This record gives sequence, C-alpha cells and structure tokens, in this order.
Amino acid sequence: QVQLVESGGGLVQAGGSLGVSCAAAGSGFSMNAMGWFRQAPGKQRELVATITRGGNTNYAYSVKGRFTISRDNAKNTVYLQMKDLKPEDTAVYYCCADARSSVTPMLTLRYWGQGTQVTVSS
Repeated sequence: QVQLVESGGGLVQAGGSLGVSCAAAGSGFSMNAMGWFRQAPGKQRELVATITRGGNTNYAYSVKGRFTISRDNAKNTVYLQMKDLKPEDTAVYYCCADARSSVTPMLTLRYWGQGTQVTVSS
C-alpha cells in the first residue's frame, strides 16, 4: 500500500501565495506520475496539475501561470506552489500518485491523499 501525507494549505487572502506538499510512502513501490486535484463544495473533483517522473507537467487552464508543480523523486514528494490566489481556488486539494509495485510491475494503481483545505478570502 501507498500512503500519501499532505501538508500545507490554510487560509490566505486573495492575491496571496501558498504552498502544499505531499509525501508518498510505500515499501516496494515506485511512483510514476504524481499530481494534485481539488474539489470545491458542491462541485466535482477537478485536475489542477500533474507531473511525470521525468518532470513533464500539465496544468488546468484556470491555474496556468499561477501554480507551479514540482517533485523530488528521491523523497517521493510532490509540491504545489500557488500564487495570485483567487477566491475560486478555494477547495480541498488532494494529492495523488500513480504507483507500481515491484511485486506486480505491470499494474499501476492511483493512490490519494486525505486532502488539505485551501481557503482564499476576498
């Protein structure tokens, strides 16, 4: 099993910056793509950003130019730096990792963190 532990988040005023991080742990697992999704009240979970093991990134249009995703492969940790935050960025942010076990290397499963709240006040 893979466990994802998120940290960061909190309350920030509009226009401010905030960072969240997520550390993945799992004996015998390697992490492929990692990323962040978010879910606002009454809305579906949506993609924020993803990053491959090689560092290729993908962003939702709504966060391009404001959010930066990065990772440290040695620490199995993914980061999301957010700037110029807007009230519509308010949501629970979920970390995810596509992990492959050494026991079943042909199988990749997606694991999720417990979520961390980001609230942007106007």
